Amino acid sequence: MNMLEIRHLSKRFGDKVVLDDLNLVVEEENIFGFIGRNGAGKTTTMKIILGLLEADSGEVYVCGEKVQYGSAKTNRLIGYLPDVPEFYGYMNAREYLRLCGELSGMDKEEIKSRSKELLEMVGLLKEKGKIKGYSRGMKQRLGIAQALMKHPKLLICDEPTSALDPLGRKDILSILSKVQDETSVIFSTHILSDVEKICRNVAILEKGNIVMQGNVNDIRLRHTSGDICIVPERLSDLDAIANLTGGAVVDDKVIVPPANSGSSAMSAVLSKLADSGIDLLKIEQMEPDLDQLFMEVIGK
Repeated sequence: MNMLEIRHLSKRFGDKVVLDDLNLVVEEENIFGFIGRNGAGKTTTMKIILGLLEADSGEVYVCGEKVQYGSAKTNRLIGYLPDVPEFYGYMNAREYLRLCGELSGMDKEEIKSRSKELLEMVGLLKEKGKIKGYSRGMKQRLGIAQALMKHPKLLICDEPTSALDPLGRKDILSILSKVQDETSVIFSTHILSDVEKICRNVAILEKGNIVMQGNVNDIRLRHTSGDICIVPERLSDLDAIANLTGGAVVDDKVIVPPANSGSSAMSAVLSKLADSGIDLLKIEQMEPDLDQLFMEVIGK
């Protein structure tokens, strides 16, 4: 079953087209990376999914139910973590989750057991201090807990790691990885390394359009080749290899971008080195990453 379907969605603000015939599908039990530069339209899309913003045209379905602007009906199926979540600073984590549960109509025993379960999962079970004293990472973890209180079918996270240090980012990614058996996750970001760590499927948003969508590994291998790494036996040969292959010297190796060697990158490099008399310790084509793919797709 598809947790989310977006069909021909368009939105403009004045003369600025933010979304232009956007189509997107998120399947169940899936962490889906929604990739795009700042201003690409990711947050606008999420607000439309939540019924907080009216689309100019198109339709959005959550678990097969159509989203209606201004209606919260489909939001019972959704948990939402905004990019900068706000809390009542005078409460502690347990008090805040109790409030969220009460507002959602949960009974006392369910609130108590669910709060304990979630606070343990996000590493805040023993935290007794007021939320106003929490770090950004702690607030993001609490934000995920509140978004999961009612066992949503779809969890929407808008740039959850963008302002965190490496340890904080690692914590958030670990938590999101744990919840995919319970809920599908759509994870918006411009940090491509985070997507590679936890996402099975991705969509790349550029100028209001989905320019690529599918399985991360399939897309990566189908659309780009990794850099070629050449390690010579003698460091004195580095410059000669770089000149022959169009590569660049990086420490004790030469890195050759595949674009410099045409469609058959490795064959072209080997051909250029065959008659050079240069002895090599290693030559390999490195696995391509999403950074390369993203730049290739958006034409940079």
